[in-house]
Amino acid sequence: MRIIRAQHLGMCFGVRDAITLALDVAKQHPLTVLGDLVHNETVLAELREQGVGVAQDAAAVRTQAVMVSAHGASDQAMARARNRGLEVIEATCPLVHVAHRAVARLVRDGFHPVIIGKRGHVEVRGLTEDLAEFDIVLSEQEIGEMKERPRFGVAAQTTQPIEKVHTLLLALRCRFPRSEICFVDTVCQPTKQRQTSAVALAQQSDVVVVIGGQHSNNTHELVGTCRRFCPRVFHVQTAADLRPEWFLNAETIGITAGTSTPDELITSVENWLNALAIARPSARSTRRAQPAAELSNLKAA
Repeated sequence: MRIIRAQHLGMCFGVRDAITLALDVAKQHPLTVLGDLVHNETVLAELREQGVGVAQDAAAVRTQAVMVSAHGASDQAMARARNRGLEVIEATCPLVHVAHRAVARLVRDGFHPVIIGKRGHVEVRGLTEDLAEFDIVLSEQEIGEMKERPRFGVAAQTTQPIEKVHTLLLALRCRFPRSEICFVDTVCQPTKQRQTSAVALAQQSDVVVVIGGQHSNNTHELVGTCRRFCPRVFHVQTAADLRPEWFLNAETIGITAGTSTPDELITSVENWLNALAIARPSARSTRRAQPAAELSNLKAA
């Protein structure tokens, strides 16, 4: 049994910087994060152990300092916190700031803003809360429900697969052929790298393990991408979630991870798989011959 890693996987610089900043501030004085700093339960548990609190609304904050998560926040949300006398510290990823500026520029230029992203996601809320009107879409059906406007300005949640964004952009152009449509690519480079690497990984794997938080959008997108090229894909948060039966008759096991997944979690999963490989004799790969329906009894993500 061979274990391979995706070329690009795991924690991105924006998440690393946000965690480092939170820990540094917490050493100086009590700190509360407005929402989840990142979407990974292991990381959040470690932050709680270091005394970093979490509140979903500024009204619930009991510390003098409050931190905006890596996903960003609207000007309104930060103003509400400041109006309560709180010191607001930003841990927003620089690439999320790029998306905010792109949307603001589209609005200034007279375009109706359309965000390709997950409705209700903290990043999408931050991108839209300051806008008077907007559309959020993640399917062609939702585009079909939009009303025609002279000019559409399109941006995307930074963790959306760029292929999906382009597909929906084409659907928007077909739906409104008379409208002017301006697209700004706000999908971040780490997301693009991990998506591209996931495709290459899945194409040569019998089983793919995707490591990441249950609430991580980019992790769920990696799972979806891998399933297009490999019938056995499993989403785990830690090595404790792994099951030996998932890897029956598998010759090559691929590992990838979302952008909020710490290196130590990836290593622990890899170590678990290496131990399994030592205990189990090699088997010929049957990925292409074995239909996904036969694997329905296994625990999938």
